[in-house]
Amino acid sequence: MEITQNEILYSFNNFSNWIRSLENTNEKLWFAPIEEKKWSISEIIAHLFNWDRYLISEILPAVQIGNEINFPEYDTFNKRASDYIQSGVSKSKLIDETVATRNLLVKLLHEMTIERLNRRLTVNGVTNCPSTGAPYSLIYIIKEFADHDTHHKQQIMRFLSGSV
Repeated sequence: MEITQNEILYSFNNFSNWIRSLENTNEKLWFAPIEEKKWSISEIIAHLFNWDRYLISEILPAVQIGNEINFPEYDTFNKRASDYIQSGVSKSKLIDETVATRNLLVKLLHEMTIERLNRRLTVNGVTNCPSTGAPYSLIYIIKEFADHDTHHKQQIMRFLSGSV
């Protein structure tokens, strides 16, 4: 069964509620690596926040004017999340920023036409997803990000359930 655009956007939007639920996480757990050589909850949330900001600042404008989508080199980009946490940002500030940014992103996506969400795109020079063969579109990219959110949510939930 194929997931609809509304379901994708609902899932993407609803993730903010789960992020908000992390406000009561113990500070020690918030900053502890979820596994050896893995990020902490705080770094994972900062990682998601950075990608949402990138979608707003780079991807949506490119889609609006019909340009190719370009994603940065992942490791370098993802390191910014860890750097942001090391800068001393508080849990409440990070959660507020992440929720506000996700809400803005969802608002902007809802303002786009169905045609724009479904229009075929080129991503870093590629027209189809190498994993699935599906043609790229903005809604396809958002579904990939929603799946990415779920992956990280499961990691965090496993960590918290084993640490309580």
